[in-house]
Amino acid sequence: MSHPIHPTRLLTLCLFAATLHAQTPSQLFKVIATIPAIDNHAHPVLSDPADRDFDALPVDNMEPETDTIAWRPDNPQLPLAWKAVWNIDVTVPLTPDGQKKLEAARAAIRTREGTHYPSWVLDQSNIQTMLANRVTMGLGIEPPRFRWVPYADALLFPLNNAVLSEGTPDRKLFFPMEDRLRARYLKQAGLTQIPATLADYLAKVVTPTLERQHAGGAIAEKFEIAYLRDFNFTDPTRAEANRIYAASINQPRPNAADYKLLEDFLFRYIAAECGRLGMAVHLHAMAGGGGYFSVAGANPLLLEPLFNDPRLRHTNFVLLHGGWPFVREAGALLQKPNVYLDLSQETLTFTPHALSGWLREWLETYPEKVLFGTDGYPLSDAMGWEEATWIANRNGRQALSMALTGMVEDHEVSPGRAAEIAHKVLHDTASTLYPTK
Repeated sequence: MSHPIHPTRLLTLCLFAATLHAQTPSQLFKVIATIPAIDNHAHPVLSDPADRDFDALPVDNMEPETDTIAWRPDNPQLPLAWKAVWNIDVTVPLTPDGQKKLEAARAAIRTREGTHYPSWVLDQSNIQTMLANRVTMGLGIEPPRFRWVPYADALLFPLNNAVLSEGTPDRKLFFPMEDRLRARYLKQAGLTQIPATLADYLAKVVTPTLERQHAGGAIAEKFEIAYLRDFNFTDPTRAEANRIYAASINQPRPNAADYKLLEDFLFRYIAAECGRLGMAVHLHAMAGGGGYFSVAGANPLLLEPLFNDPRLRHTNFVLLHGGWPFVREAGALLQKPNVYLDLSQETLTFTPHALSGWLREWLETYPEKVLFGTDGYPLSDAMGWEEATWIANRNGRQALSMALTGMVEDHEVSPGRAAEIAHKVLHDTASTLYPTK
């Protein structure tokens, strides 16, 4: 889909190209900051304090991990965010008085902005559109500023999940959440229990759920499956899946090996259906939260057989969070015509200096396959989705400035080409990947 260049964007490109001749990251950052961005991945929160639909698997009740510096209460970027977003001066770590001041500033702006508040948050970071990873959308979090990415993991686990819950404390916490979400999907499909046959489960639950979400505005389906199992998807036949489903649907403890094969079949089925409907498949592909996350199991190279499956070549896959620590492996997978990656969470977790190195390698090889993202998330009382969005946005744009500066200085790209790449990362690639209706 081709689009004429808007005069404002043309002016920005010209200014960007002119500024690049100075070849300093600080100057580039000022220009890149003017580009309205499409945020490929975030978790905006409704004004309702009871809102829990910002994630199918909220991470706030997990056993503790060793937090990165960016997630700690003394993160030096937090005062910058509080000043920029709320116009208050508060130091870290927060004192009780500082927390009261922060909460009062937030409440005042929420009251002032009303239902416009979520869009106001985007305005603070020059984010034009945010892809909202949510179970449901809601008042204020709606098109055109927010586009929906719901969750498909619950559809992968239709059997009794007691045996899967025994793996780690995290999974003991998460699988009941998936059971509750699947029950919501069943109710929306007019059912009270899982169908007796796989054919009926696909026809009456899986496909209708995806179609209903697509009709409701969903542009992609999100999988958090790396929190629940590894990426080693095999390719069982339909007959094999039928056999396992029929033998296991009423079993209190399905055989774990058989259950995995059924999950593998269902994942490929859902991915194919997403391709048919024109929705992308988003995959959490980074070391995750909690002390029991299987980092090795989230190696994106395990997904290569899926990307090489001709039946799935019409499905676009997005590796969220850049695949860290497998950043080079994730970059290599961009060779696949239907694979993309985004910067979300990396922009929040790592410094611009660290991120710029990985980003430069990706942009030097597959510049049209990289997407900007924040993963704005309500992480703590000190860092809500508002602060997380602002910090990640700032880090991401700064890293992009540093990467492009180096590429221009090393004569790898012209200033004009660098301008095009910046727009691709921040806006244009996403606008093509998720066309408006």
